[in-house]
Amino acid sequence: MVDIEALKENFLNQEIDSKEFVLDAEKMVTAARASGETREIYLNPEHADFQATPAILCSLASGRHLPIDFPKLGGIPMDGGKAVECLAPVRAGVPLTGRTHLHDIYDKKGRSGRMILIVVRLELFDADNTHLATTDSRLVIRENNN
Repeated sequence: MVDIEALKENFLNQEIDSKEFVLDAEKMVTAARASGETREIYLNPEHADFQATPAILCSLASGRHLPIDFPKLGGIPMDGGKAVECLAPVRAGVPLTGRTHLHDIYDKKGRSGRMILIVVRLELFDADNTHLATTDSRLVIRENNN
């Protein structure tokens, strides 16, 4: 049985990856339309407050979701949902740095047994190190009881 507290102690809040991003205005509009957005600040690059939707922000990911030395817990991780917190507008053409760390690890009982949930947090910063947004991705892994 996986020791959740030991995983937290060994892996939480340590940067596991960093990646540079620059959002393209045309792709931002395409993502906004695809997600059903109707507000001009997301659809019109000429709008004074044009910015990225939460939907495109949650699509950003660094190359690594788990630390290299993270133990195998069972099967392949499944997507357990996403959450986005926008702290300031994310603009097209602005260099961004995304820093990834494990934010939380917890368990839950499912019909097929114990599930381990891992919250992978990506924080986006601009060149002035202003924290613009936080995206959380939950990974769900069915514990291997073998």
